[in-house]
Amino acid sequence: MRSQARTWFIVLPRQKKAFILISADILFAMFALWAALSLRWGELYLPKGDEWYLFVAAPVIAVPIFVKLGLYRAIIRYIEVRALWTIIQATTLYALVFAFVLYESGVKGIPRTVLPLNWLNMMLLVGSSRFFARWWLGELYLNLVGGQGIKNHCKKNVVIYGAGNAGVQLASALGYGREYKPVAFIDDDVLLHKQKVNGLRIYPLSSLGYLIERHQVSDVLLAMPSAKRLRKSEIIRLLEPFAVHVMSMPALSDIAQGKVTVDALQEVDIADLLGRDAVAPDQSLLHANIAGKVVMVTGAGGSIGAELCRQIIRLQPDMLILFEVSEFALYAIEKELQHQLIKCRDHSRLVEGMRTIPSDITKDNEIKLIPVLGSVANKARIGKVCKTFKVQTIYHAAAYKHVPMVEKNPGEAVWNNVFGTLRTAQAAIDAGVETFVLISTDKAVRPTNTMGATKRFAELILQALSLESGDNAKTRFTMVRFGNVLGSSGSVVPLFKEQIARGGPVTVTDERIIRYFMTIPEASQLVIQAGAMGMGGDVFVLDMGDSIRIVDLAKRMIHLSGLEVKDSERPNGDIEIRFTGLRPGEKLYEELLIGDNVSETSHARIMRAQEHIIPWVELEKMLATLEQAATDDDFELIRTVLADAVAGFVPQCEIEDVLWKEDRRLLRGNTPA
Repeated sequence: MRSQARTWFIVLPRQKKAFILISADILFAMFALWAALSLRWGELYLPKGDEWYLFVAAPVIAVPIFVKLGLYRAIIRYIEVRALWTIIQATTLYALVFAFVLYESGVKGIPRTVLPLNWLNMMLLVGSSRFFARWWLGELYLNLVGGQGIKNHCKKNVVIYGAGNAGVQLASALGYGREYKPVAFIDDDVLLHKQKVNGLRIYPLSSLGYLIERHQVSDVLLAMPSAKRLRKSEIIRLLEPFAVHVMSMPALSDIAQGKVTVDALQEVDIADLLGRDAVAPDQSLLHANIAGKVVMVTGAGGSIGAELCRQIIRLQPDMLILFEVSEFALYAIEKELQHQLIKCRDHSRLVEGMRTIPSDITKDNEIKLIPVLGSVANKARIGKVCKTFKVQTIYHAAAYKHVPMVEKNPGEAVWNNVFGTLRTAQAAIDAGVETFVLISTDKAVRPTNTMGATKRFAELILQALSLESGDNAKTRFTMVRFGNVLGSSGSVVPLFKEQIARGGPVTVTDERIIRYFMTIPEASQLVIQAGAMGMGGDVFVLDMGDSIRIVDLAKRMIHLSGLEVKDSERPNGDIEIRFTGLRPGEKLYEELLIGDNVSETSHARIMRAQEHIIPWVELEKMLATLEQAATDDDFELIRTVLADAVAGFVPQCEIEDVLWKEDRRLLRGNTPA
């Protein structure tokens, strides 16, 4: 019956709920006055004569004051302690007005002590009724689905790591949610241990095992949105031995800008596992080649290209040209950037921007977005774009980069990675483009695969063109080389997440394989800054920090999902790690430098490499041979040319081109299955 009554009240319209509250306050006003008189006289009071008018005046005075101060606009189930101050104000004002009316009415025999007693009674009745209703209705409302009935819903017991302001706000927000029930805080501050916040006790990390067992805790929520990435990494490592799912609050900047709410929990950022904090960018380098200029990004729909576009938009170019061969990828990035620009105009600044945009934005100084479909191997198309829009800066991110896929299609990699770079560079020279920045890779150093060899050949092209132009060069060519980026298409992180989500197994090619990782935003910022430092023909390498074993990354991702690795020591674990063997062209480890000739720059994370250059006269002959070989699908000759040009290129596998292998099989008289 009580449950039905609560449900009935919850689904009432707001006007009817307000009417019930007003009716209750009318009774409270009369009861508070009667109780004050009874307490004063020490017996049950019975009004006499004109005193009855006071019991009519009390609610007539109280209700309008309560309406004016908003007591009937508050949603009872969400009422907080701060609402108590409004109740105190309302009841105090009521008591003062009632006192004035009492003494002006001429009613005799009412002691002065009745007035403070009346105020105190009224405050207790109104305040306690609201908070009782909050308790009475709150839990039931969380289980009410669409006003159609009651649904039993079991919340997950969680522990919040961090008892600061963010943790307290998170606990409060989760109290109104359906999914999580905070049972305790964990904090590193010894002075806070054994204390309580909002009824939740604060424990040290050493008590986590006890909390998990006692409360069947399933998740640990990190409430440290402003903590340094290194500190987060340390905490995550400490949590790994426990079979709990680790999640975190969003960044303070996202909360402040309204992108997410405090309780919008998310998976632990893989970047936090690396524990490396990004170096603050040099604003002058960021703006040098972009602000107020016409900028083009090739491969604008790819992982790196798209992030470059996001960063470039925030730096206020005059125009950004999105050059992309994939129609869908071009559509997606244009739509995203258009939304970003609209949001910028609405708020007079760019979201997470590095530079404030003036509030008087007009159509005359809006950033123009130009989507262009086309292949970088089409020199005429690239050249026409550069000349038509008077491009000043090009970031060349278009490339085939997936190592096993390139091994299966090496000819296409040559056309795209080598000749695409050549055609784009030549078009840039013809159009007088000021700056040309090539996005390269650590796989270009002593490559064991076609992808790496073609990217190093692309570097050689730009170096040779820069050397050939000499001091009269109008176009500055710069190459930026870095390792793996977290979350890029085809990388291990999204693959591992997908495999863990479906229950495994998680596949790792080799137990010994190691890689360097960097976040896409950090890599893109460093690319922009390195491009601004280039004088012509420079090869810059980014400091990727410490390497990480891929198998260790897989284990940590499994642990942070609240699961255990299944192996010989833990046969009852949840997720198996399966080793599949190195893929064609894959190396156990990657390098960033061909030699040891490297120098520092003005940026702590950017180094300049001095490497062997092939003069344009020689390279031009190699390019002619390579073009003929690619045209004829002569993959053996392609490998020979790449090996002659690229120092240290030692193919790790046989020719894997799918058509070539099929032709060979047919020539041997084998019929395809």
